[in-house]
Amino acid sequence: MTTIDHPEIISEAFGDPGNPPLLLIMGAMASMLWWPEAFCRKLANAGLYVIRYDNRDTGRSTKYAPGEPPYTFDDMADDAVGALDSHGIDKAHVAGMSMGGMIAQLVALKHPSRVASLTVISSSPMGMDTSHLPRTTDAYIKHSAEGADVDWSDRGQVIDFMVRDIRAIASVAHPFDEAAMRAFIERDYDRSGGFLSATNHFLVKGSDRWKGRLGELTAPLLVIHGTADPIFPIEHGEALAEAVDGAKLLRVEGGGHELHPQDWPDVVAAIAAHIRPD
Repeated sequence: MTTIDHPEIISEAFGDPGNPPLLLIMGAMASMLWWPEAFCRKLANAGLYVIRYDNRDTGRSTKYAPGEPPYTFDDMADDAVGALDSHGIDKAHVAGMSMGGMIAQLVALKHPSRVASLTVISSSPMGMDTSHLPRTTDAYIKHSAEGADVDWSDRGQVIDFMVRDIRAIASVAHPFDEAAMRAFIERDYDRSGGFLSATNHFLVKGSDRWKGRLGELTAPLLVIHGTADPIFPIEHGEALAEAVDGAKLLRVEGGGHELHPQDWPDVVAAIAAHIRPD
């Protein structure tokens, strides 16, 4: 698959199509499986029609040669709208995590008529100067640098590194289940045919046209952020909430850069209440 303008975006839906639709956008290198099926079903049981999809270069969606991605973040925002189109949905609630949270912000700015509400999880303000905010922790920067030594075409090396990566960003409030995480990453790797193309996400460029425009967001905003996030410290979530009038912030105590199952009840309840306040 080599189409640039019209990639094939694979998606999956849960719940009753008559309920309010919620589109989930995952982060860098992560297929839709990183929105766990059990999590999606909990959202569906809360009265939502939940759609998750594989970003370009992940899962079973269109992939490109590694090293020079021929697309931008604007294109990835358009992919989100394309996923809605494929399900016949004109307007949806949108939630994004990490890089997916930035894409979700861009979707809400670029396609405001398509977004009923916005939820941003474990992310950072898009198009805003964040140089004054705490940076990624030294420990995670050191770990991340080790990725340069990984042969991303070698299944064993990649899975070992990814397990260490998820441990490095995990919650400090809950236990880390290494065996379950390894099995999950093996499944995602095999379904995706490897993660080599997914490394393109770290090379994707944005557009200067969106700088300083967060104040233009019209969709009601909910920010969900772990207090122990080592990639985007909690101050990033706080800054995003402060930048948008009327935004709400849910702090996940001890939460890392992840969706830990023990935090799902609070996260699901917050999203459902944001979408269906009655």
